[in-house]
Amino acid sequence: MDVLNDILALVAEVLQIDTSGMDDSTELLGSIPEFDSMAVVMLITALEEKMEISVDDDEISAEIFETIGSLASFVESKKGG
Repeated sequence: MDVLNDILALVAEVLQIDTSGMDDSTELLGSIPEFDSMAVVMLITALEEKMEISVDDDEISAEIFETIGSLASFVESKKGG
């Protein structure tokens, strides 16, 4: 499973944007206008459902959503990989 590509697909789906030019260094919070607090909640829900992980409220931080790569690393750590 390629977590990075799965994350990009979810970001594209949740934000309804084109992620074809994005990679692990692409910034999220503060850089993508569509990525607001509601988008964070929707993305967490999508991650939990599609990636089969559980995200506790106290685990959520700005650092996780800093870049596509930091989000992918978080998901990989939750999946034990």
